[in-house]
Amino acid sequence: MEMSVLIERYPVLYHMAEKDTWPDIRGKGLLSTSAALDRYNLTDAVRAALEILHRPEKVAIGTEADRIVLRDQKPMHPSRLEKALIDGTTPSEWYAFLNNKVFMWAEERRLFGLLNARGYRNLEHDVLTIDTKSLMEVHGDRVWLCHMNSGNTFPMPHARGMDTFKRVADYPTNRDGGPRKEVVEVVVDYSIPDIANFVREVRRIKGTEVLRQVPLR
Repeated sequence: MEMSVLIERYPVLYHMAEKDTWPDIRGKGLLSTSAALDRYNLTDAVRAALEILHRPEKVAIGTEADRIVLRDQKPMHPSRLEKALIDGTTPSEWYAFLNNKVFMWAEERRLFGLLNARGYRNLEHDVLTIDTKSLMEVHGDRVWLCHMNSGNTFPMPHARGMDTFKRVADYPTNRDGGPRKEVVEVVVDYSIPDIANFVREVRRIKGTEVLRQVPLR
């Protein structure tokens, strides 16, 4: 797919973060799990448990003054992943691949689907709205596109593998140049340290309700 088509079709992207974390994200950038583990120099068994094994609950790492919360992977149990992975990839390899990425939704309806999932609907979140064009101008060569929710295996463990993720230029298109399947996830390798440069707005959202705007500065 041409980059211009991606930008026109999905002019903004969405990232769902923990409540009250925007000031921290503004300073640190958006970090993947792997980048966060590197930040705090976590290694060996502690790192493996968070990076290549299933994470059934949220985990806070760092200190009280400098903390990052890693999101749970409840919808991605190893036994369900084994049924979904079709190219010889193991669950541990899949966790490692996803944990090295920063994830954004291409469509707001997908964002609200996650915000209203059973484990999240009663919680408040800081939701970042990100300008696609300016993000791609800086980080486009590190972007992958995915046509599905790669971290969910419910209600069915739909088939997936490493080839599910495509660089923008390799994403399948129709004859008119549009995507053959709508983009669901837009992901960036490792981290977006300068994410504040691309954020248009931050909203505090609980379920379907937008509670307020969060100041950008």
